[in-house]
Amino acid sequence: MTLYHGSNADIDRIDLTRGLRHKDFGKGFYLTPARDTAIRMAQKKARLFGGTPTLITYELDEAALTSTLKVKRFPERACVEWLLFIDANRERKNTKPIHDYDIVIGPIADDGVVLQLTNYHEGVYTPEEVARLLQDRFLDQQYYFGTERALRFLHKTNVKSV
Repeated sequence: MTLYHGSNADIDRIDLTRGLRHKDFGKGFYLTPARDTAIRMAQKKARLFGGTPTLITYELDEAALTSTLKVKRFPERACVEWLLFIDANRERKNTKPIHDYDIVIGPIADDGVVLQLTNYHEGVYTPEEVARLLQDRFLDQQYYFGTERALRFLHKTNVKSV
């Protein structure tokens, strides 16, 4: 399976310690099967931090998904479990990881999702109502790699300035 990572520079070796803790699925390395999404991310990172927008292509050995790795796969559409999972990962008060998955697969929480999470925190909607409001919204998918064991199934195949 082909996956993409958008960055502001090539990555020689994936360093899991460099990731940000309060992302959708926690501190780790993120990729997407959506090439356009990765390109947008590369352009955004270069705009914010300098460098050159760079699309890095990886092949995922799909044996990872049926191996002894601990894999969590959410549905492609928003659901309550996914919403609460990303909410807990993004919670700044959590100083330790909230899960021990090697790989997590699920929708990317875009700005619309973040807005609805705010509505949930302010008591406007329940998690069930937020998930229902997001059901019809197309959300690109993301693959989170959180352990060195999981990274062994990823192989870089191409690097391109975009």
